[in-house]
Amino acid sequence: MTRIAYICMDRGVPVWGRTGSSIHVQEVIRAFRALGADVELFAASADDDPPRDLAAVPVHCVPVAQEGPRAARERSAVAANRDLRAALEDEQPFDLVYERYSLWSFAGMDFAREAGISGVLEVNAPLIDQQAEYRGLVDRQGADRIAAQVFGASRVLVALSSAIADYLGRYRGTRGRVEIIPDGVNPDRFRLDCKPALPAAHRWSVGFVGSLKPWHGLGTLVDACARLHQVHPDTRLVVVGDGPERPRLAAQAADLGVSDAVLLTGSVPPHEVPGLLASMNAAVAPYPNLPTFYFSPLKIFEYMAAGLPVVASRIGQIPEVIRDGVHGLLCAPGDAAAVAAALCRLKEDPDLGARLGRAARAHVVQHYTWNHVASRILHLAGVASYPDRALPAESLSS
Repeated sequence: MTRIAYICMDRGVPVWGRTGSSIHVQEVIRAFRALGADVELFAASADDDPPRDLAAVPVHCVPVAQEGPRAARERSAVAANRDLRAALEDEQPFDLVYERYSLWSFAGMDFAREAGISGVLEVNAPLIDQQAEYRGLVDRQGADRIAAQVFGASRVLVALSSAIADYLGRYRGTRGRVEIIPDGVNPDRFRLDCKPALPAAHRWSVGFVGSLKPWHGLGTLVDACARLHQVHPDTRLVVVGDGPERPRLAAQAADLGVSDAVLLTGSVPPHEVPGLLASMNAAVAPYPNLPTFYFSPLKIFEYMAAGLPVVASRIGQIPEVIRDGVHGLLCAPGDAAAVAAALCRLKEDPDLGARLGRAARAHVVQHYTWNHVASRILHLAGVASYPDRALPAESLSS
C-alpha cells in the first residue's frame, strides 16, 4: 500500500474547517484514500472534529504560534520545521510527501529529497504577494528564500492554474516540473436527488457559496440581483458563507431596498452545502476584474456538480472550465448589468437553465473529479502504477 505524508503547515487553513481551502485538503485526502493509499496528516491547525469518513486518518499536530507580534509568529513558523522534520522521521517510511505550500514550511520537501522519495508541492496562490498585500509580511526576504528552497526541493510542483504556473516560473529551476491541475469536485456529495434545505417560498433563487471577501465581487452580485428583482419580484439571493464583507452586503441590500429578498446564511458545515445548492435555481461567481486572477474556484465545480446553471465572470481559468452557452453563461468581470441580464435569461427560459445544468454536471463528472486529480498526482509522482487520468488539454499545459 502506498503511504502518503500529507502536510499542511498553514495556520490559516484548518484542515478540518469549513472554508474552501479546508475542503480542498479534505477532498484530496479522501481521494488518495479512495485510490487505496494510506494517508497520515501533519498539520499546524487540526482543532476541529474531522468528517466521519476521515476520522481514522492519523493526525500529527505541529504547533505554530498564532498570537503575538507578526515577526514573532513568522519566526515560530520557521522554527516549526524542526518539529515537522522530527515527526516525519518518527512516522517514516513514506512513498510520497504531498504538501500544500505555506510561507514558512520547507522541512517536508527537504525530507522527501533526502529520503529519496517523491515530494509533490501543491501551490494554490502566490502566497508571498498575497500575504504582503492583505495581511502584512515582515521578513519578505526570508519568505522568498524559503520559497526558492522548497520549490527547488520538490520533484513535482502542482499549480492550480496557469497564473500560478507563471508565478512559479519566476523561480530558477522550476521549468519542466510544473503541472497545472485545477480543483475538482466529489459528485457523490452533490446528488441530483438531494433534498433542498430551504423552503422554496415560491421564489426563484440565485445563490453564492464561499467566503465573503472583497475579491469575490459580492457587491456586483447584490447589485445584479436588485436589478433582477425589479423585473422579477419573485426572486431572491441566497448567500452561503461568512467573512468581512457581510456587513457591507447587508447595508448595500438595505440601500437598494432588497433586504427582504437577500438571505445571508452565515458559515455552514460542509455537509449542509449540497442541500443549500439544491435550494437554488442558478449560482453565480461574480469575480471583479482583478489584475492577477490565480484562482481555481472550488465553487464553480460544486455549482456544476449540483446541476445548476452557472453565471460567472469571464476571467482566468473560468472560461477553460465553463464554455459560454454550453456549461453556463459568462459575463465581463464586475458587470452587474450583464450578470442581471444573464439571470433574467435563465429565469425566463427554464429549459435553457436545465440544459446548461445537465451539461455542466456531465462535464465535471467526466473531467474534474477529485479522483481524477488524485490519480494524476500519483501518476506524476511515480509512486505506483496509477493511471494518468487526463484532464482537458487546456487545463494541463504549463
